[in-house]
Amino acid sequence: MTRPEPATAPIAELHPTQITVGLREVAQKRLRWRSRFQRAGRGGPPPVVAPVVRGPGGVLYLIDRHHLVRALEEEGVRDVLIRPIADFTALHTDEFWRALDGRGWCHPYDAEGWRRGFTDIPSSVSALQDDPYRSLASALRRAGGFAKKRAPFSEFAWADFLRRRVPYDAIANGFECALGQALFLAGTSAARDLPGWKPDRALTAGPASRASAIAFC
Repeated sequence: MTRPEPATAPIAELHPTQITVGLREVAQKRLRWRSRFQRAGRGGPPPVVAPVVRGPGGVLYLIDRHHLVRALEEEGVRDVLIRPIADFTALHTDEFWRALDGRGWCHPYDAEGWRRGFTDIPSSVSALQDDPYRSLASALRRAGGFAKKRAPFSEFAWADFLRRRVPYDAIANGFECALGQALFLAGTSAARDLPGWKPDRALTAGPASRASAIAFC
């Protein structure tokens, strides 16, 4: 079956399928895209395709790239390219959310890692709440702590893993120190079942790795 060509949609009309983002990660994406805009100008939509599904009433729901779409919106971008993945317009609202949940296309968890009701998911990208551990998980991946996976919300699994092991004060008072702790933890056997875990890093998750983590502080 031929995949539909991307279309353009206003960011303001895209509904999230999660409750939180890492605002530190959003800020970093804003800087990268600001640099691109400065080089290429702001004519036309950015070369980004956001996957969406059509829900009841024809409403468009993002199922990935929430951080990037939020960053683009904060940079003044009004429209983004979208690619519809599925059409659930025939479903009732409760059936729709169960369909997304069953496919792993929604993440109704708050900034403390607790599962909430689907009605707690914001209706706009601009209303997404901050989860500092989601930013820490992104920073950990960029630092080589784990491999990027295409599965939606995989970095939230790492955020929850870190949430239970890195004190919140460590992030608030020194993000680089928290990242050092995260790098050590990512190499331990406790992380082996997480998406993108690197078995080769486990060989270095000993005293030397712990010392390297402390050096971040």
